[in-house]
Order: sequence, then structure tokens, then C-alpha cells
Amino acid sequence: MEFSAHFRLKVRVTRADVGKRVSVRRLHEDAPEGEKFTDTVGVLTSWDDGVLLITRRSGESVRIPESALVAGKVVPSAPARRRGPAASYEELARVSARAWQPVERERLGEWELRAAAGFTRRANSVLPLGDPGVPLDEALSLVREWYAARGLPAYVQTATGAAGTQEPLCAELEARGWVREVSAEMWIGALAPIGDLPDPDPDRAVVLAREADEAWLGRYQRKGVSGVALEVLGSGPSVWFATVPGAEPGIPAAIGRCVVDGRWAGFAAVEVDPSLRRQGLATTVMAALARQALSEGASAAWLQVEADNAGARALYAGMGFAAHHAYHHYRGPAAPRGGTPMTPAGADEHIGQGPGGEIRGEVRGGATQRYRSA
Repeated sequence: MEFSAHFRLKVRVTRADVGKRVSVRRLHEDAPEGEKFTDTVGVLTSWDDGVLLITRRSGESVRIPESALVAGKVVPSAPARRRGPAASYEELARVSARAWQPVERERLGEWELRAAAGFTRRANSVLPLGDPGVPLDEALSLVREWYAARGLPAYVQTATGAAGTQEPLCAELEARGWVREVSAEMWIGALAPIGDLPDPDPDRAVVLAREADEAWLGRYQRKGVSGVALEVLGSGPSVWFATVPGAEPGIPAAIGRCVVDGRWAGFAAVEVDPSLRRQGLATTVMAALARQALSEGASAAWLQVEADNAGARALYAGMGFAAHHAYHHYRGPAAPRGGTPMTPAGADEHIGQGPGGEIRGEVRGGATQRYRSA
């Protein structure tokens, strides 16, 4: 916080700082003794009618009356990572989008509208990397119409918590009635340490294939995968499916998916037979996929994990991963011009239950891990 020459806290934030990262302290008049002040750090996304709106790294928006401010200042962007690969938000957004592609897409300026018959939010949401080329209200109206025409709810995927992320857009969406339904985090790390992880059971061979066969799909958390889902699962520059055979033919002990794209390897859909948890199979799958990616010239890894998934976060942190940014899916209100988006039959099992994949691995001695990308 800033201090005056008389050691009093000062507010050094003004309306001109909208769009900048700030740290503010506010007074809670009704709080218990000793808890009268609260600090908030995030991007100042608006300052209107005597109220500041600050968007935190998590995507949460905090409204603060300016009359409650006791101190505040502009602060530098979050410090650069001290380990693992350097990466910008835009690079990671594009890499992750190429690893999970829709079956239909259309450009709206620098926005990309994506659809895949309702299979996962990532393949059925707008990726807004830049200017839509029209005023925001018009862009959002076009988005809602585009998805309504396909019988889908309108989603916009945004990100917070890193340089170049979209805190102002999050605030604009919320002001227009869009609801944040799902938040997760993008984690990145060096690839070589994953490939070097020791195999806890050398007798269990990992089979790698270019396509997901019936056995792989039988272990995949989404049952009755459609042709559209298979197209999404198989999309990406260099896709690999890993299978650890089980004791019974055709029933894998564990599976996983990896997409190699230049220097990046993206992991998803790592799942383990519930009866075989806490035996290191998730690690076995990821290590095998990492070695394949290394052989293709990749050096960095990414994956997506839910913010409240403590077990998975511990697993990935142990592998050298760390959070880079948070990302969110905002669902729009009813379509304009009387249109009402309707989810097609069967699609609710996809949109609404998360995601582009789930990791069910394990931390030894801990609880089952879940990986979801929303």
C-alpha cells in the first residue's frame, strides 16, 4: 500500500487506471474487530457511479464502493514464472484450441465461433482473441443467433490472470447478463521431467495409437461417443491415444490422450480403472505420452485442471506443472429476435458436465484425481 509523509494510507488509483492491475484496501464497517479491512488485487475493469469493479485472477468480479476505499495503487502484472516454459496467453489459447477442434467454425472479425453438436463447451464456444470487428452488443447478438440456429446455447470462452487476458470482456459479459458457469486453469510445465518419471510397474506396457479404438472408448468417461465426438477427439496436429491393457481383453487399465503441436504437448482424458487406483497408472500413461512427444521435438507441456481439484493439482505440481492462467465459459441469455437456444437431444450429457476430457489418476496415498477442462 502507499503511505503519505504522515504514514497514512492513500488511494493512488483513479478512473484513468481502468484496465490496469491494481491493489486496493477497503473498509468493512460491520466487520468484527480486527477484520475491518480487506485487500483486493485484480484488474480494474470499470469505475462507474461511485463503484469500482475489480476482476480477480479467478474470474470473480468484486464491487467496491469508492467511499469504502482506504488505500490503493497500480501494481505490476503478475510476475513471470520462475520455472518451466515461458508462454503468452494468446499462444496457449491457440495451441489448446488446435488440440480440441470443432467440426464447424466461422469468423467474426478476430473472434472464432465454434460448434460440434454440443460435445464439450470448448468445441461449442466463441474464442475471442481480438476485435470482433463490430460493436460488442452487435457481436454478442450475432453470436447468440449463430448458436441458436444450431440448437445450442451461446458460450464465450474467456481468460483471466495473465498478461493479455480478458478481464474487461468478462466484466462486459456479466454486465449484459452472461453467466459464468465453469472456470478452470491452464497449467504448463517442462516436458522432459515427465518423460523421465520412473515407471512404477514396468510389466505394464503402454500401447500408443493414432486413433481411439473400441477398448480406449470403453474406458473413456463419455459413453456412447458419437461420430462428432470422435472427430473432435481425433483433431489436432499430432494426436496420440495411450492404452494400458487390463487383466481382461478389451478392458484397459488406463487410457490417455496427447496432442503434439510444435514445442507443446497437451494432455487430456487420462483415466484409470477405479479398481486400480493409487498404483501410478496415470503417471505411467503421461510418461509414455511425454516420451512420444519428446521424440517429435516437443519440450513443453500443458493441461487443464479444475481450480478446486486439490488432488489433481498436487499430482501435477509434483510433475513440475504450475498454473499459468484461469479460463471461463460464460453462457449467454436467450437469443435475440425471439429465438431461444435449445440444447439438442442428448447434448446435455456433454455441455453441462464439463468437458474436453477427464483425468482420473492418483496421488499415492491420496484421493482419486480428476482432471476436467470445461
